[in-house]
Amino acid sequence: MALQALPERVARLGKPLGTAVDGTRAALRWKGGGRAAGHTVGAVALLLPEAEPPGTRRPAPLAALPARPLAGRLARAGRAEGLVAHVLHYRRRGWNGAALDPPRDAAWALEEIVRRYGDVPVCLVGIGVGGRAALHAAGHPAVTSVVSLAPWLPAPPPHGPATEPADPVKQLIGRQVLLVHGTNDARTDPELSYRYAERAKKTNRDICRFEVHSDGHALHQHRSEVHALTTDFLLGSLFTHTYSRPVADALAAPPPLGLRMPLAAGFGETLGK
Repeated sequence: MALQALPERVARLGKPLGTAVDGTRAALRWKGGGRAAGHTVGAVALLLPEAEPPGTRRPAPLAALPARPLAGRLARAGRAEGLVAHVLHYRRRGWNGAALDPPRDAAWALEEIVRRYGDVPVCLVGIGVGGRAALHAAGHPAVTSVVSLAPWLPAPPPHGPATEPADPVKQLIGRQVLLVHGTNDARTDPELSYRYAERAKKTNRDICRFEVHSDGHALHQHRSEVHALTTDFLLGSLFTHTYSRPVADALAAPPPLGLRMPLAAGFGETLGK
């Protein structure tokens, strides 16, 4: 009896999160489907959730769920401009070394976004392993900006794998980039994201990095401030919104000041939810 091949695993985009200006559910206009009338998509936030360093099995059914609250907040904040947010569902649950599974899935998702919505700007918002994937995938022509939250960045040799080259930075040229890292992150050394940002800043001045003092890898302790900062940066990088003073100052300041900007407690309370 012939063996039947297993179906190939594919990445997929979660359902679009976005509402029309009047607060009703948007009738999104996109190529290849959807209703003809409705709210035209003006930009897309693509969220790349946390994953594991190794792992070739399928992701757990709820693996992408923690990214949805931030996706919903971004969609609500940008609804007047037609912002739509998608959470990416990976093919596999890990980065898997040279396989670069999350960046490959992100590249597929960006092509799918172009197919659906046309020539619209995209902000990549990655968390943990997804934060590293967002930095890797930033070279796609549709990408305008990148937010990398607590990016998982392996230590370079001699403490890291000698076979893995340093993460690239040239793909960030022409993009506006925000990195955020908790100073008490026990999973990935926050100094690694500082060194990465320092390298990237040499070729792209539009990079800033915020430190969340006393917070860990998941950034739970100051989640409200982190989400507010992400929203502020996304609206400023995709649309004509003015950056808040801390973000503008961080982008303008040379290293190390602009790459070690402290995230103030209560950030966003006066910016709107």
